[in-house]
Amino acid sequence: MSNDTTTLTKTSAVGALRGDLVQRVIRYVLFAGFIAMVIFFSVAAPRFLTYGNIINIALSSAILLIISVPFALVVITGKVDLSVGSTLGLSGVVTGVLITGGTDWLTAAVLGIVVGALVGAANGAMISVLNLSPIVVTLGMLQVVRGIAERVTTQPPSGFGGGMAFLGRGTLFGIPVLVGIALLVLAAGIVFLHFSASGRHVYGLGVNTEATFLSGINTRRLSFMTFVAVGAAAGLGGVLLAARLDSAPPTTLGDGLELQVLTAVLLGGIAFNGGRGTMFGVVLGVAFLGVLQNGLLLLNVSTSGQKLATGAVLLIAAGLEEFGLKRGRMRALIKRSA
Repeated sequence: MSNDTTTLTKTSAVGALRGDLVQRVIRYVLFAGFIAMVIFFSVAAPRFLTYGNIINIALSSAILLIISVPFALVVITGKVDLSVGSTLGLSGVVTGVLITGGTDWLTAAVLGIVVGALVGAANGAMISVLNLSPIVVTLGMLQVVRGIAERVTTQPPSGFGGGMAFLGRGTLFGIPVLVGIALLVLAAGIVFLHFSASGRHVYGLGVNTEATFLSGINTRRLSFMTFVAVGAAAGLGGVLLAARLDSAPPTTLGDGLELQVLTAVLLGGIAFNGGRGTMFGVVLGVAFLGVLQNGLLLLNVSTSGQKLATGAVLLIAAGLEEFGLKRGRMRALIKRSA
């Protein structure tokens, strides 16, 4: 790999990380909106800022964060995985069925994560190796995997107890285990994306796949591994959600999660066309959704109203991203003509 191509890859990654000035302004606006939302709910719902409710927000957001971290990597490469909700559901169901069938909880949990990783590997093979459309492939897998989950069992396995109860509802040093696991996943994502060569290559893959390939990077393998990572994370999420609920309903576990994850990462500034975004943005997006859903729940807003609000936030996030992209293209054209 020559010095020129190495410099090209690093420059592309750093440029993608810095982003456009408009994108920075948008992030500041979103952060200001988050603060305003916290203030509003604090006034409208006195219980909002209590310690117990803050823990509830953290618990309800933990699984979303666990999946959003590797999901962001997939999106930064310029692709998407819309099967994460069904993957979570299948992993949770497999784990639950194994436990109720007599398998020890740790073995069952590991196998549940492996199931998720295998789904991710299947997605990665079709998308990264066979060059099929990410949206078409993962939408198809969403249906296939959900169907498999419903064939595994018709009755939701429940009553896991033991180690599963500790995973889902236990605490360690005063911190909920679920939240602690989410923080560990976040820390791993930060180190990988922002402090490793592979993280720079992920940005490069989203900015210019051909240039990244010419610099000596195995772009297919890198893309494939991001899908395996998000599949494994969805598997972990399935295990943890089943543990928290003490049940794994095959038809509803993880249903609609893919849209929540997509909303969180787009809201956090991860560019849908790839090449831009940070883990701080992912945290902000997840926190925004967690606070919004919790606040609406405290105000007794119906489930349909909560879905409406989440959908509106997704549309706003997509609109802000498109606005930023158009401004970026306009500035680039002005510079070229100058």
